[in-house]
Formats: sequence, structure tokens, C-alpha cells
Amino acid sequence: MEINLEGIVVVVGNYGSGKSEVTVNLAADRLAAGMDVRIADLDLVNPYFRSREVRDTLGRMGVEVVIPPERYFNADLPILSPKVAGMIRQPGQLTLLDVGGDKVGATVLSALADPFRDQSVTMLQVVNPYRPYTETIEGCLKIREEIEYASRLTVTGLVGNANLIDETTGDDIIYGYEFMQDLARAGDLPLVFVTAEKRCLDGIDRGRFSCPVLPIHRQLVPPWGSATTWDQGT
Repeated sequence: MEINLEGIVVVVGNYGSGKSEVTVNLAADRLAAGMDVRIADLDLVNPYFRSREVRDTLGRMGVEVVIPPERYFNADLPILSPKVAGMIRQPGQLTLLDVGGDKVGATVLSALADPFRDQSVTMLQVVNPYRPYTETIEGCLKIREEIEYASRLTVTGLVGNANLIDETTGDDIIYGYEFMQDLARAGDLPLVFVTAEKRCLDGIDRGRFSCPVLPIHRQLVPPWGSATTWDQGT
């Protein structure tokens, strides 16, 4: 099954959900599928693990990455590039907006109310059920409500990103998928796709998933870690 997304796609979630990692891998996946892809990094809260960290790699692949002005690159100030509004008004095939965590990070979206006007927007909530506050259905629904209130936008779909980083197993992926099915039913939202590192997928029958699976090649790693190259296949 192929991930079916186009136009403006806003990626939100709580801190530690892995939304930036999901965003950059989604960009690479859709680029490989032949789509024109752009990313706007709107994470103005968390100084670590943001999509801008792999801007050079994505740029070489052909993905346009819009980031804050260079002099503010490592700042945590509410700075939006004017290009962001232009991307929203003319989104092309696929424009991904990587938004900061929780309701604080999502507040930046309310400042884009004018460009969003009359645009069709898909907003995906990324959930890792192994993180605090999203280990229960109730917690996930509460975070969704807070993000919607802060952003003045509505979550339209879910993304399951179950992982324990290097300790993740195939069983963890299966549990995460089942959790997301329950969350989708409770929140009356579609499960758009789930994610898994390729090493975990090797031992899983993908036929058991009723939604697409996005293979994750980890890019946003600590200084002592090593990123996985996308050319290793999916």
C-alpha cells in the first residue's frame, strides 16, 4: 500500500513523538515516488532533532527545505520565513510543515491563519505510545484537543510511530499498530500510516497491516550516533 498524501500536510505531535523524523522520511519516500516535495521547518520550540538538521541531505536529493534565517538557525525565537506563507498559498504537489511539539509548538500555526484561508489542509498527529502522555488513548485524545485549540486547525489523520529507538523490536511495532487502531476508532480518525525501521520490518508480515508502512531510516541522531542512508532501500 502506498501513502496517499498531497497538498499541504501539517505534522504535529507531542514532544518525543518523532514527528520530525517522520517528516523527513516521508519527504524522502514521496520524492522517491516521483512527487515534488517541500518542507517548512516550523519547530520553533525544541532545539534538537528538527528537520532543518538534515537540510543539506534533503537538498541534494531535490527537496526544498525552508528554515529560519541563517543567523537565527540555532535560536529558539518565534521567527517565520516569509517563504512559508508563499509555500502555503502555492503548495505544489506536497508541502510538509514540521511543527513544534504539543500545544506550545502548534501555536505558530495560528499565526498562519491568513495563508491557510481557503486552502485544504491535512493535519497528521504523530503518536508514539511508548512516550509519556501518549501511552493511553485518553492521553492521545487530550493532546489532540490541545493542539487543535492552539493551532486553530483540525487533526484529520493519525500516524503511528511506535519505537524504543535502538531497543525496538517487531513485537513493539505490532503493539503500536494495534494501539493506533484503537486510537483511530476512539477518535474517529483514519490511521494514515505507521512507521518502522527496516531492521524491525524484516521479521514482520506486512500483510497484517491494514494501512501503509513508512520505513524509517534514522536521520536525526545525537552527535555520537550515525544516520542511516536512504539509499539502503526500503
